[in-house]
Amino acid sequence: MAVEIKDILSKKILSEAKGYLDIGFTHSLNPYSGCGFSCSYCYVREMPIQKFKEIPWGEWVDIKINAAENYRNEVINLRRKNKPVNIFMSSATDPYQPVERKAAITRRILEAMVDTSPDLLQIQTRSPLVTRDLDLLIKLKEKCEVLVSMTVETDREDIKRIFAPNAPGIKLRLKALREIHEAGIATQASISPVLPFTPDFPKLLEGIVDRIWIDTLNIGDGSMGKRSEQLGMPQLFEVHGLSEWYRRDIHVRVEKYFKKSFPSEMIHVSKNEAFPTNRSI
Repeated sequence: MAVEIKDILSKKILSEAKGYLDIGFTHSLNPYSGCGFSCSYCYVREMPIQKFKEIPWGEWVDIKINAAENYRNEVINLRRKNKPVNIFMSSATDPYQPVERKAAITRRILEAMVDTSPDLLQIQTRSPLVTRDLDLLIKLKEKCEVLVSMTVETDREDIKRIFAPNAPGIKLRLKALREIHEAGIATQASISPVLPFTPDFPKLLEGIVDRIWIDTLNIGDGSMGKRSEQLGMPQLFEVHGLSEWYRRDIHVRVEKYFKKSFPSEMIHVSKNEAFPTNRSI
């Protein structure tokens, strides 16, 4: 699949945290617009950034080439006003999507963070490319709280191929989680959205994560399932014989199942428990 890639200058790189993000964060940071992973369930497909775009989601990426410079200037300004800087990276793209391998915008932002650190940084990705930047994350950890959250929506590669064929393999993501955890960086497995998994899924996460977050298409798409319905998710589950996994209470079942293998305090569900809010990851 060809992806149209453009360099752009962004007016700002930090956006005020809104919606589910405002529980634990002050700002979101998106190094790119668009996302080459093109996951079928991505709620951004139903947001204005895509609705008014002629090119389909997954087939365009805008590179914010001045992102690191903007970050420095904006954080310095926030510090002058004595405001906290708790950043979620990223809310509407993946900071480690394929184009990052060459563009290195996320890496440049992390370099800027080492010099001008936030109070809290959560990286949300589904790419093992994040391990490339372990050297910077280790340095940043000495200056602020850092959490790397890896999307691992299932442990089944066949299920991943149905819903997110362009995303990295599950085994590679688990390997990356282990590497990051062993480097002393706090890690989270983001089972978001919950997709069908095997009974052994919890075992694969043992010893490599500090938190587990559970979210579903019905309670986590920002519109209580309406966006997911518009994206045809109920039909996609049905055509593959997976409708039982689209139940509105699936998060309750998954939470109970994972609590058989992990302490209750490690398991968090949807919006109100999505992010560390007590300054202790």
